[in-house]
Amino acid sequence: MRQELLSLPKGLAEEVSKNLVMVARLIDEDSEQAYAYSRIALRLASRVAAVREAAGFAAYATQKYSEALAEFRAAKRMTGSVELWPVMADCERGLGRPERALAMAGEPEVQKLDKAGQVEMRLVAAGARRDMGQLEAAIVTLQSPELASSSVQPWTARLRYAYADALLAAGREDEAREWFAKTLEADKDGAMDASDRLAELDGVEFVDAAMDDEDDDEDAAEVAAAERASDVAEYYDEDDDEYEPVEQSEADLDVDVDVEADAAADEVRGDFDADADADITDEVVVLEDEDEDEDDEQDTGRDKA
Repeated sequence: MRQELLSLPKGLAEEVSKNLVMVARLIDEDSEQAYAYSRIALRLASRVAAVREAAGFAAYATQKYSEALAEFRAAKRMTGSVELWPVMADCERGLGRPERALAMAGEPEVQKLDKAGQVEMRLVAAGARRDMGQLEAAIVTLQSPELASSSVQPWTARLRYAYADALLAAGREDEAREWFAKTLEADKDGAMDASDRLAELDGVEFVDAAMDDEDDDEDAAEVAAAERASDVAEYYDEDDDEYEPVEQSEADLDVDVDVEADAAADEVRGDFDADADADITDEVVVLEDEDEDEDDEQDTGRDKA
C-alpha cells in the first residue's frame, strides 16, 4: 500500500494515509465510522487499489454487499490478484445469491489462492450450502485435510467452529460437542464463543455477576428498611417489669430539641402578634442632648446682643 501511495503528491498521500489508518483502526469497533473514513479516502484517491480494497472491506463490515463487491472487483482489476476472491463470493451470499458463491468456488481462481485463501473459500462454499438448506452437503464441504490436521493454523479455529455449528444444525449434538471442544483447543485468543456453545449443550446457564450484585444491594436495602420500620420505641407500662423504655438515639434527641426550639419560637411570635395593636409610640422616651441645650442658650445670647 505504501508503494501505491507514493504515486500521489506528498500532501495528498499523507491525507489518504491518515484516513486508511482510521479505517483499519475502527473497522472492528465502529464499522460505520470506518466506512465514513473510507469514503473520504475513496474521494481523494479512487485510482489507488489499496483505497478501493479498504473501501470494499469497510462496506462489507457494514453489510453494504453490493457496494463492497463493486470495490473488490475494481481492486482486482487494478492489481490482477485473486486474493479477494473468497470475500467477493461471500458478498454474493450477502446479496442472497448463494448459487453464484458456489459457482465461484469452482472457478480456476481458487487454485491460485494460497492455503489460507482456499480454506476461506471452503468456508464460504459451506455457508452457501447452508443458505440453500443443504446441511449435509455443507458438512461434507468442510471435511478436508485442513480440518483433520492436528496442527493449529490461523484458520483452524474458524474451520472447526463452522464444522461444529453445521453438525449441531443437523442434529448431531455429540459430534458437535466434540468439535466445539477442539475449537477451544485451537482458539488461543478466545475469538470464538465455543465455550458458550458447549455450556449450552451441557445445559449450563451463566448468571451475570453485575446483576447478582444489584440484587444483593436491593435485598440489603429492603432489610435495612424493615429494620428501620421495626426500630421504634415499644409501648410499655411503668409498673410492669417485663417492659423497659427504649433509649432514644442521639438523632431522636436532636429531633426533640428541634421541636422544643420551634415551640419556643412560636410562643414568642404569638406574644408579639398579641401586642401588635398596641401604640408603640407610648413607650418612646425622647431625650434631649445636654450639648444641644447649651448651644441653644449661646444662640439666644448672641441674638440679644
